[in-house]
Amino acid sequence: MKVTILGTGKMGGAMARRLNQQGFQVRLWNRTRQRAEQLGVGDVYDTPADAARDAEVVISMLTDPRAVREAYLGPDGAVEAEGSRIYVDSSTVDPKTHLALARVVEQRGSSFIEAPVLGSVPAVEAGKLFIMVGGERAAFERLRAVLQALGDVRYVGPLGAAARLKLVSNSMLGIISAAAGELYNAGVRAGLDRERVWEVLTRMAPYLDARRAGYLEGRYEPVMFRLADMVKDLHLALNVYQEVGIDTPLSQTTRELYERAARAHGEEDLAAIAELWRQPAAAAPADN
Repeated sequence: MKVTILGTGKMGGAMARRLNQQGFQVRLWNRTRQRAEQLGVGDVYDTPADAARDAEVVISMLTDPRAVREAYLGPDGAVEAEGSRIYVDSSTVDPKTHLALARVVEQRGSSFIEAPVLGSVPAVEAGKLFIMVGGERAAFERLRAVLQALGDVRYVGPLGAAARLKLVSNSMLGIISAAAGELYNAGVRAGLDRERVWEVLTRMAPYLDARRAGYLEGRYEPVMFRLADMVKDLHLALNVYQEVGIDTPLSQTTRELYERAARAHGEEDLAAIAELWRQPAAAAPADN
């Protein structure tokens, strides 16, 4: 099966490598062509339309709603490719973006589903992403094998449902990550051994330990989740919550904290939220 990947950043690139390893014929497009070529797999094309042509499935993994719309609907966008196929967007965007794309895609005789994911590059490489699917079930069944090569797949409902669920998930990620930055530094300043503070926090939220070096030592490489992207995701999530009429003060405050942190640390990993509370002594080893 021929599968096109639009967007070969960290996640899109890892997905391309994984699908290539699993025996799929991979076709690639990235705004910066060199980045796609550096993957060393599949064929690289100059435009989304060229990459999508002859592919049975097109998967996009892009930064934000604007990038998604441009890749699909802009000059030489993916929907300009002749023939029919299934388009899948795995980007973290708002439901309105997916609904708008689906209308155009379906007018051109193809199908569109959304499939945002939970997990970072190591999960892709191990085939252990958690993939949430929204859209027509029949279209999902036709590409189930492609998604299962990437991880554990869940059908969650009609188009828009998976986009909303991903925003709820990332809101939770943002809240917990900010809370860890605040409480770790609060504990250290209160005179507690930093290892004991971290042990308690990771007992409550085990996933935090993947970012231990960031919280304890201020080292934010590799960037698993760009802090600036959390600002974007919380903005999109708050728009959804506002539309349904629920007050979400915790999510609102969390967005404001990430906006403050992004002024100096936007390109660093999510754990850099801890810099809002860090003092030089906070990262120092405890005395034995």
